[in-house]
Amino acid sequence: MAIIAVPKESAPGEKRVALVPEVAQRLVKAGNEVRLQTGAGQAAYYPDSMYSAVGVKLVDDPKALVAGAHVVAKVQAPTAAEVAMLDPTTILIAQVNATRNLDSVRALQQRGITSFALELLPRITRAQSMDVLSSQATIAGYRAVLVAAQEAPKILPMLTTAAGTIRPASVLILGAGVAGLMAIATAKRLGAVVQGYDVRRAAGEQVRSLGAKFLELPINAEGTGGYARELTPEEKAMEAAMVNKAVSAADIVITTANIPGKKAPRLIAKEVVATMRPGAVIVDMAAEGGGNCELTQPGQRVEINGVVILGPLNLPSDVPFHASETFSKNILSFLGLLVDKDGKVTSNFTDEILVGSALTRAGAVQNKMVADLMGGPK
Repeated sequence: MAIIAVPKESAPGEKRVALVPEVAQRLVKAGNEVRLQTGAGQAAYYPDSMYSAVGVKLVDDPKALVAGAHVVAKVQAPTAAEVAMLDPTTILIAQVNATRNLDSVRALQQRGITSFALELLPRITRAQSMDVLSSQATIAGYRAVLVAAQEAPKILPMLTTAAGTIRPASVLILGAGVAGLMAIATAKRLGAVVQGYDVRRAAGEQVRSLGAKFLELPINAEGTGGYARELTPEEKAMEAAMVNKAVSAADIVITTANIPGKKAPRLIAKEVVATMRPGAVIVDMAAEGGGNCELTQPGQRVEINGVVILGPLNLPSDVPFHASETFSKNILSFLGLLVDKDGKVTSNFTDEILVGSALTRAGAVQNKMVADLMGGPK
């Protein structure tokens, strides 16, 4: 029997929970013991009563919660104090965002914890059901459009009324990954005229399939793992000229461009913001990585000459019920690699998914990119 513990998230503003009752019930029925810190699901609208009804053990004390646990599942990176409570034999699963939470990585390393960072999952077919980046980006893309629509002084759809016709708002999505495609789909559903742009040529077909116009540029920046590679200086100049023109004309701009382990690419300069019409809105989904817009302030709302620039840091947490549900199903799939049908936790971490997502083990940082940021192998 595996003991799986779910602490209450401690990150400011985090409303999600790592396991929802439906998924917890499946684990309990499989013969595992599932523990939940009291109130851990409350902010996501999963009260304690829903967990106790499916056999989850509610625990008030966070130390007692994790004592003897084989696996601890979290949404976000643990604090140093939370790591100190874990037994060295515990396996931690979370979306650590390791390159931005090196203190947490160092604490896990020094404690000797075996940890898996879900954002490091290899982008292969077998890992799709565990892909928290995709599941949470889907939620974030949807939410970004609603946030922009609420800020905009215009309505998005075209309306024909007795007072005349109201033209639809124009929405530009920069970056056509999972978040960008969901943003495009959501903006189209709301009736906006939508354009999408991505440096990856393959994204054009996906953008058009959602009914949006794809901004064409003779550049193929397809990288590895489904991400875009960094552009050359010449390519950046070509991109900037086209994107700047589209940004200037848009009522709403949503930026989604991120490069794992690096600062977010700068797509909108302050000079371009100055050309936008008053009332325009920018939602910078790359704010946590420094922002795609030069004027973005992470976690803040900025208004400059009538243009509103939003730098949200945790959009999935704004939709905690379904964000938790999808995250929880990702965790369940990942647990299938660690816990067998008899509840035995594996000590064999040779599966390519486990190898790719391994963050720390036996006092060492397993991921090279993270180890390099920390100053080399430890």
